[in-house]
Amino acid sequence: MATIQTNVLPKTYTLPSTSKVSIAGPSSIRLLPVGPAFVSHLRLTIHHDHSFEAHDAHLEKERQKLEELQNSAANGDDDLGVGDEPESAELLALDPKEWKRHDYYAVLGLSHLRYKATAEQIKIAHRKKVLKHHPDKKVTSSTPQSTSSLLAGVNLNTNDDAFFKCIAKAHEVLTNPEKRRQYDSVDHELMDSQEDDPIPSAFSKNKTGLSDQEFFKTFGPIFERESRFSRKQPVPMLGDIDASKEHVEGFYDIWYNFDSWRSFEWLDKEINEGSDNRDDKRYTEKKNKSERARRKKEDIARLRQLVDLTLSLDPRIKRIKQQEKEAREAKKAAKSAPASGAATPQKSKAQEEEEKKKKEEEEKAAKADAKKAKAAAANAAKKARRAARAEEA
Repeated sequence: MATIQTNVLPKTYTLPSTSKVSIAGPSSIRLLPVGPAFVSHLRLTIHHDHSFEAHDAHLEKERQKLEELQNSAANGDDDLGVGDEPESAELLALDPKEWKRHDYYAVLGLSHLRYKATAEQIKIAHRKKVLKHHPDKKVTSSTPQSTSSLLAGVNLNTNDDAFFKCIAKAHEVLTNPEKRRQYDSVDHELMDSQEDDPIPSAFSKNKTGLSDQEFFKTFGPIFERESRFSRKQPVPMLGDIDASKEHVEGFYDIWYNFDSWRSFEWLDKEINEGSDNRDDKRYTEKKNKSERARRKKEDIARLRQLVDLTLSLDPRIKRIKQQEKEAREAKKAAKSAPASGAATPQKSKAQEEEEKKKKEEEEKAAKADAKKAKAAAANAAKKARRAARAEEA
């Protein structure tokens, strides 16, 4: 066994004096409620009522839910056309605090369906995103780990959980009928497409107008897009060049009296709920109400202008007017036919004008002949009077 060599203290060594050493008095230190320990305390207090058994049961339930999602995905269940849209870096970097600016259909991978997505498709899309972006699936080697059982398997890096919060918010909005109506009224894609709608000034400068094919290609998708806001469904679409007079008239009758449910609450300014000033809240609510009414009025005027422009460029209107004119002329010709009912060939417009001109010339010649005969008679009477006066003389 090894021995440790120590030096012997010199005889002159003395113990240090401790008369000046004193113990510091108690002091207060403020502890901030942050960190993994505080998070685990809140989770246990708020969600599990200080019960470790309830917390463990919750973890087991979450684990089973994830397994069910994984199994359903592995079994290849029909996703009803939801598919898997690519996720851009910009989409994954969304800030949950800016939730009103998010494209919720893009967040859930429903950009190709948007307002046409059914409740079942939204449910499937949400399930896919949860399976892919659940915090328990995002734990990496760089994630700080904790020895606490309460934080086992939990990602403490809140930045990685940001997109998952966006997914939860998108699901909350799109599964609530009222919130979805408000969101669909100002959908990002809708607002962008409305900015590209044709305006009257663009066609007033272009005297050639649009061809039949260009007209229906330009205005058909616009009315299909706007029809979603009608309270009365179904809404007649623009149709094609061969549409009947009844269809065209019905189309413009519906769109000139369009009853829209579109609203603009989604663009309201947020009311500061933490403020105790009631006047501020009332002012904000009044301002929001005024802005909603203004936007609604502008939207009605925009749609009316669009219908006016469509009517002015519709090639079917000229055809319908020509057909109506021909029908009136045929009716008029039928009334002027002989009472015997004998069929008379319908005269062309040129023939009618020629006959009218010939008749006017004949009347003019007859008037001239009558005038000449009257003048000759007057001259003869004058000569007779002169002869009579000569004989008397």
